[in-house]
Amino acid sequence: MGELEQNLKELKLPAMGMNYHALAEEARTESLRYEQYLDGLVATEIALRRDNRTERWLRQSRLPLEKNIEGFEQSRLPAKVRKAVQTLLTGEFLDRAENVLAFGNPGSGKTHLLCAVAQELIHQGRRVLFQSCQLMVQDLLAAKQDLTLAKALKSLRRYEAIIIDDIGYVQQDRAEMEVLFALLADRYETRSVMITSNLPFSKWEQIFKDPMTTAAAIDRLVHHSIIVELNLPSYRLEAAKSGQKGGAH
Repeated sequence: MGELEQNLKELKLPAMGMNYHALAEEARTESLRYEQYLDGLVATEIALRRDNRTERWLRQSRLPLEKNIEGFEQSRLPAKVRKAVQTLLTGEFLDRAENVLAFGNPGSGKTHLLCAVAQELIHQGRRVLFQSCQLMVQDLLAAKQDLTLAKALKSLRRYEAIIIDDIGYVQQDRAEMEVLFALLADRYETRSVMITSNLPFSKWEQIFKDPMTTAAAIDRLVHHSIIVELNLPSYRLEAAKSGQKGGAH
């Protein structure tokens, strides 16, 4: 190993170590200036680090990676919703700490849609965490019981968006809903929350147990938000029916 390779290895610049020779040959052939050669070499290191970061953040996000944008049938969506999806894919709502609230019947594609958007955002260099509402409140409640809730909420701030999936699907007790409200309050106007729910706001008192807490939670979520209503038939049911017809045929 030459001195240059050793130095690049010590500096933890693997992409530059792998590419400097080939790029040097290219620079000589094309009569590139030193600055152009160096710029191209540095670009290879940046690209590798970006790819590694994306892979790491996808793994840490806990997203179901099979729910991606390629597998989501946007043709099923009304024009208004398709436009909202394109807005979400820019990631600009994260800069404004806006929330995304996806409502619809079971099987309408709420979770798939938000997970697909989240994966695209991670590829853009944004950090996102996916968690079912049930597991999220269990984690927060355990932190509260250990007197580390403040630390847990601070740790979650590293994510520009948190997807809370199926809020209201499983009824939690008051203590669990109190920690969920603490999470919403902590992220208010600082970080985004992305929520899927089968329940309209009119039924959210079932979640937060009393009118005042329910109103406060909805107020914080809606104040800066994008609401996506997926009033669609169940995708799973349609697929099942299509499969039955195909089998019969």
